[in-house]
Amino acid sequence: MRTKGAKTLQGIIPILVTPFDAEYRIDEESLANLVEFNIDAGVHGLGVALGSEIFKLSESERRQLVRAVIDAVGGRVPVVVNSSAAGTALAVLYAADAEEEGADALMVHPPHFMPVGAAEILEFYRTVDAAVSIPIVLQDIPQAPIPPSLAIRIAEICPNARYIKVENPPVATRVWEMVAAVGSRLGVFGGAGGTYFIEELRRGAVGTMPFCSQPAAFVDVLELFGSGDETGARKLFQKAIMPVNHLAMQGGDVFYHIHKSMLVRQGILRGAAVLGPTTPIDSITKTEIETLLADLFPTAQAFGTWNADPNKPRALA
Repeated sequence: MRTKGAKTLQGIIPILVTPFDAEYRIDEESLANLVEFNIDAGVHGLGVALGSEIFKLSESERRQLVRAVIDAVGGRVPVVVNSSAAGTALAVLYAADAEEEGADALMVHPPHFMPVGAAEILEFYRTVDAAVSIPIVLQDIPQAPIPPSLAIRIAEICPNARYIKVENPPVATRVWEMVAAVGSRLGVFGGAGGTYFIEELRRGAVGTMPFCSQPAAFVDVLELFGSGDETGARKLFQKAIMPVNHLAMQGGDVFYHIHKSMLVRQGILRGAAVLGPTTPIDSITKTEIETLLADLFPTAQAFGTWNADPNKPRALA
């Protein structure tokens, strides 16, 4: 655990994938490599969230993952931890645990398994907010949308609610509407893999939270855009990032397999295991992934792999 500090969230905050070994234990060595890979690329923060498969982890595994990331980061950039849950008490537990481990901020979307009304969502956030003292990033997702009017009400009653990550389509339009409505009350981030990153920047987003397999490309796009070279930013985005997002967004959870395979090919992770249940990758998609990897990393050689079976029962810690 380390001492928390007040840090502004902005820029590129990739959501880390969770590497697993052949027995589906968290591979902390690969995780440390992944943290260094992203920090070396100049990212402005790191996240542990839905893209980390955190919703499939036991509570002890969740604590292990958060602790390992925070220890590896060592205070160099802010760490955002998703503490969403289907129940208020569980969300409070996850939030308090993350703060205790040294997280710099939390990310929380409304409960959606059993949908509730605006009043209950407000009470949910008020309870979580009262239990912690670090910033909260509201998360607007398709399953649990947070319209601008509700975001403003949450910010009014929750002093720690300082940001919102907009992932509800159409994302660019929603970012624009959110920025116009919340003004300076909430910093607005884009998400959804960063597919509409440039469109979000044009509309006032303070950053994005993409996957962690291409941190340098996202940082370079942001710097080009910030310097006024929107043409250069757009060309780089279309060349380096869009082909990945195009393949990753074809449905199911194929994006986990693609981003982990990219990191294996770059020598960052030892394996691309994804926790089950997971969408089987058909032979055509496998060929498409391999073609993409060969195009992006023509000379790269993976330094290892785990032949993990996602249907194999795993021992929970």
